[in-house]
Amino acid sequence: MENTTSLQQQLLEAGVHFGHLKKKWNPKMLPYIFAEKKGIHIIDLNKTAEGLQETAAALKSIAKSGKKIMFVATKKQAKEIVSECAKKVNMPFVTERWLGGMLTNFNTVRKSVKKMQSIEKLLSDGSAESLTKKEKLTLSRDKEKMEKVLGGIAQISRLPAALFLVDIGHEHIALAEAKRLNITTFGMVDTNCDPNKVEFAIPANDDAAKSIAIVVGYITAAIAEGLAERQAEKDDDDQSGESDESAEARAARFEQRQDASDDKNKRVRGGTPTKRRVPGPGAGGRRPATGGGAR
Repeated sequence: MENTTSLQQQLLEAGVHFGHLKKKWNPKMLPYIFAEKKGIHIIDLNKTAEGLQETAAALKSIAKSGKKIMFVATKKQAKEIVSECAKKVNMPFVTERWLGGMLTNFNTVRKSVKKMQSIEKLLSDGSAESLTKKEKLTLSRDKEKMEKVLGGIAQISRLPAALFLVDIGHEHIALAEAKRLNITTFGMVDTNCDPNKVEFAIPANDDAAKSIAIVVGYITAAIAEGLAERQAEKDDDDQSGESDESAEARAARFEQRQDASDDKNKRVRGGTPTKRRVPGPGAGGRRPATGGGAR
């Protein structure tokens, strides 16, 4: 209860509760609106805290399973915040411009990423020395343009398992592509948006930098916890595997010693064969017949 109260206090101080003007509201946000003040809707921070905790728990579970979560925030005030948080947990992000088909036409986007990486390699390993100054400059400019748009997704080889959107209204193209591919969606939802468009909605002010920072920071911490738990489980599995292997090795050595001991005992018992005793006369044996006996 204390954690929830402190979270609400932090959200209040960050201005997460400030919504849009009443005339711009979406009626579907009614359950998340606490009041109206001077023509501005006030978001219910109890609902915000609940949505934030549910989202954090779900994202933590996804991260723990080893899947990727893509951050999408192309708004000016959210770019730097989101890119820094995504880099902390090694997750893909898009903060410049959402290319149409980035998810639905993922293979083509991957080709563009590979092209960008090949240009980078060409410029870094000295292979471009034979090119003219103009050609080098052209390649450098192409690389910068591509890196600006594709740099955040350069390390992923498959579609992400989830999308986190800072403003679901602003990122409607990304949201539509995720829906088409059945990718789980999470998002910050202001009073001018439809919360039913995402599976996990966080009612919050998606325009203020402080509000974005506290929400994104909270879920990033949850993702980091999930990754740490995944790594801990891996380490435990490795240690248990090593202990099992050592136990098997000890058992094998014991069996070898037992086999060697049994072989030695067999050799000792069978090394000095006993002589067969021939029964002599008077020892219950039959007297051999003699040629000069009495008739």
